[in-house]
Amino acid sequence: MDVSSKTVVQNILRFFLLILFQVLVLNHINLGGFINPYYYILFILLLPFNTPRWLLLVSSLLLGTGVDLFTNTPGLNAAACLLTAFIRPFLITLISSGPESLIGDTPSLKNQGIKWFLYYSITLVLVHHFALFFLEIFRFDEFFRTLLRVILSSLFTLLLVLITEYLFLPGRK
Repeated sequence: MDVSSKTVVQNILRFFLLILFQVLVLNHINLGGFINPYYYILFILLLPFNTPRWLLLVSSLLLGTGVDLFTNTPGLNAAACLLTAFIRPFLITLISSGPESLIGDTPSLKNQGIKWFLYYSITLVLVHHFALFFLEIFRFDEFFRTLLRVILSSLFTLLLVLITEYLFLPGRK
């Protein structure tokens, strides 16, 4: 199997495993009504840099729709994933000094370093969670309560992402 077909298979497996883990395990975690981990966003974070924009958007839409189907939240996760995928290329361009500064095929802690990866993942996770929680509540009278949910859930999700980067991904530091 060549490198590109190996990458495709890895991403397809990651896609389905993250949806299953999200709906079977993580959706049952709700700590005090404020912490809800949405770890499935890892799929969008780890897609290769050279993923065509149309494929990034379509796969993110399918990811969110897959979670929506199992959680009875029609369109909420899909919209949040689509917004996250839309912003991702702009963010990568913004935080990278040029294409030559992107080491490796995929964004990772090992390839880009802690500072780059944290800025990248924190930004995308916050965008995703902000969109998801404010679309869910769809009003601003509980703005600060919802903002607290965004921050706490983002921190928990980022913790899971960083643990994954350090423990489970090949080539860790």
